[in-house]
Amino acid sequence: MRRNNTEPLRDVIQRYLHAIGAKQKIKEIQLKNSWEQLMGVNITEQTEFIFIKRGVFHVKLSSPVVKHELLMMKSIIIQRLNNIAEETLINDIVFL
Repeated sequence: MRRNNTEPLRDVIQRYLHAIGAKQKIKEIQLKNSWEQLMGVNITEQTEFIFIKRGVFHVKLSSPVVKHELLMMKSIIIQRLNNIAEETLINDIVFL
């Protein structure tokens, strides 16, 4: 017997992830993984680690010069990260 109320598997998975609260965590992982694409190889080589906590994107950098340059671009980086996430997920960036 064929059901009439079928829907795409993608929609079912999205709804499930949202219900268990994993959708935001997945977007955070996508943002961390998109850092190299967003900032380029040179800055990624100076990046030691990244984590996100309560809407704040934390980036530890090995170069004070790169840290200073990124501080100047802070609002642009936040905007680009939120564009990748397709929602306002990041409110601030802290460069360590």
